[in-house]
Amino acid sequence: MSSSTGIIRDDLYKEHLSGLPHVESPQRLQVVYDMLDQADMAGRFVAISPRAAIHDELAWVHSESYIQRVTGTDGKPQVSLDPDTQATALSYQAAKLAAGGLFSLIDKIFEGTVQNGFALVRPPGHHAEKDRAMGFCLFNNVALGARYAMNTYSVIKVLIVDWDLHHGNATQHTFYEDPAVLYFSTHQFPYYPGSGNLREVGSGDGTGFTVNVPLQPGHGDAEFYQIFKQILCPIAAAFKPEFILVSAGFDTYVEDPLGGMRVTPKGYASFTRIIMDLANTYCSGKLAITLEGGYHLGGLRESVKAVLKELAQESVLTKGDLESLEQASAPPIIEEVLRVQKPYWPSL
Repeated sequence: MSSSTGIIRDDLYKEHLSGLPHVESPQRLQVVYDMLDQADMAGRFVAISPRAAIHDELAWVHSESYIQRVTGTDGKPQVSLDPDTQATALSYQAAKLAAGGLFSLIDKIFEGTVQNGFALVRPPGHHAEKDRAMGFCLFNNVALGARYAMNTYSVIKVLIVDWDLHHGNATQHTFYEDPAVLYFSTHQFPYYPGSGNLREVGSGDGTGFTVNVPLQPGHGDAEFYQIFKQILCPIAAAFKPEFILVSAGFDTYVEDPLGGMRVTPKGYASFTRIIMDLANTYCSGKLAITLEGGYHLGGLRESVKAVLKELAQESVLTKGDLESLEQASAPPIIEEVLRVQKPYWPSL
């Protein structure tokens, strides 16, 4: 593998919720970090040290009162921020390091040290609203990452692709009126958190810059591949992003306990390849992925591995795999999404 792919990892991320029984557990990262240390993966990626985001940076997305609320959990054994979302003694420190870890990866990408990379962080972020924690998320890492690229590197247009099982309500809300950020989401629907229907397309200047693909359970590699090819690719081609961020949730994995989808590690590799092709075409390859959900430990480990291998251009996909994905029939949702989006993207 090439060393043009960066990795963010830190043991502080495992301190969030340590000792609490919770599906979003430290073991999620432990299995991934153990995989990275195995002989076939060790030393093949650029290890990037994360820094903590500072309050002024968190305020690009979150309200001052909410930042103070999360700060107030620091050092406390357990605080419930939301029915699903708890903080333990080091959660605030881990959450600042999760957002700042993505910033550190973005720095290395824009400096040219690495081409792309994966922030293997927790807590996850895409449900964290401006003024409240939700769905296991404290700070919205991917939304903060988009703002960081725009504020630090004068990026004008950012594409955020969210393939988590759950709709990224807070990421959508952050940029709903903003034509500088194209938010594209595939998600199980109707399902938690309830947002992300077909007709949520943005508002004001941002109308058309939110693309939701709400899915019934049961979709697998081929259906997702066709969705990415037929919806994401033409819209991204018209948008021409300068930087791409991915909210990578692996709870669409075939055996995930929270989901009803049928994606395999090869499926995630194929989505990564499509997004890398877009990054190579429009952004000189600049692509940063950040971890969201994924609750089947073995599936999470193998799926992250497949994505990392794709990023490093040592694909797990065979020619036959790609041919069968290319030839798969398109799910009906594609026509529905294209019909809704066509007024905003005439090239469709």
